[in-house]
Amino acid sequence: MKNLIFIGMPAVGKSTVGVVVAKRLGMEFIDTDLLIQKQEGRLLSEIIASEGIEGFLQIENQVNLNLYAKNAVISPGGSVVYCKEAMQHFKEIGTVIYLQASYETLRRRIRSLKKRGVVLKEGQTFRDLYAERTKLFEQYADIVIREDGFEIEETIENVLERVKGLQ
Repeated sequence: MKNLIFIGMPAVGKSTVGVVVAKRLGMEFIDTDLLIQKQEGRLLSEIIASEGIEGFLQIENQVNLNLYAKNAVISPGGSVVYCKEAMQHFKEIGTVIYLQASYETLRRRIRSLKKRGVVLKEGQTFRDLYAERTKLFEQYADIVIREDGFEIEETIENVLERVKGLQ
């Protein structure tokens, strides 16, 4: 099966859904935020604080662009959609699945944006970020899975149903 790449906002469930989908399909699971932290030897929030947003995005682009995997479920950070080279690479090596949830759903799930390592520009609100990124997620998505109104197991089943038959 082709790689499956989950994109979406923070707290949408890319890692949670991705791990279970990988287990159910017998695929490897890769969280690229963890690869970034390993490479840099720091938490995402520390990288953003010291390198700034542009510096972090350069690191994120490089790590994702250099990821070569087969038969894997890949979960990059939500800001990867700002990394054109990395997103083009993902489109070439797999099927991009956008896990979509409403702003209200995500706001309830997220307690601290800073602790999650969310990339926010000076003066930008989470609502602004949601509006900005949603357009990019839709642009890159091969498949959109809507989460609102579904329990996590239902989302997983929806993903599995949609990817059935992908080669």
